[in-house]
Amino acid sequence: MAIIDTVEALEAIYSPAPVPASTVKVSDRLTPHYRALVEASPFLALATVGPEGLDCSPRGDAHGLATIADDRTLILPDRRGNNRIDSLRNIVRDPRVALLFLIPGSGTTFRVNGRAVISVEPALLESLAVEGKAPRTALIVTIEECYFQCARAVIRSGLWKAETQVDPKSLPTAGAMLAAVTAGEVGGTAYYEAWPARAAATMW
Repeated sequence: MAIIDTVEALEAIYSPAPVPASTVKVSDRLTPHYRALVEASPFLALATVGPEGLDCSPRGDAHGLATIADDRTLILPDRRGNNRIDSLRNIVRDPRVALLFLIPGSGTTFRVNGRAVISVEPALLESLAVEGKAPRTALIVTIEECYFQCARAVIRSGLWKAETQVDPKSLPTAGAMLAAVTAGEVGGTAYYEAWPARAAATMW
């Protein structure tokens, strides 16, 4: 197996060097155009790192995924989930975060690298409430660098094309997957059938 183990060897494969458009787009703050990308996005992937390793977690919110406090600060409410809090555990111990924003229908994605803290400020959490339910915490992300990503990956994947959509019925259900990994102790058909109502009642 041929392995690349030096930066020099890696760069030799990926020559010539990036064109200016790949590097000059990096900013340490939101430009007006970058602000528009954040405001249009209802979904992002949040990457964190901690002593146990890495974590990448989905975040979605049609009510306003990220609040722009200023051109270097984003606020992300931590909506209800499974209470694993893997990302939050990491951030408490290592504040480095990376965000990848997706915009339905657009090939352009938006990347943010920075540092985060976890806030429980009552006034802030109340300002992020949906249907009268405030998040228990919010992430305050300080932007260190941000930039848009070109559309090649989204175009190659056909991500937003109707004809590439996968029929959910062709995939294993959450109940089936849980049952398989727990020898039937958790999950199963009853779990799967009850999930839509349970999720609707605990969305916020």
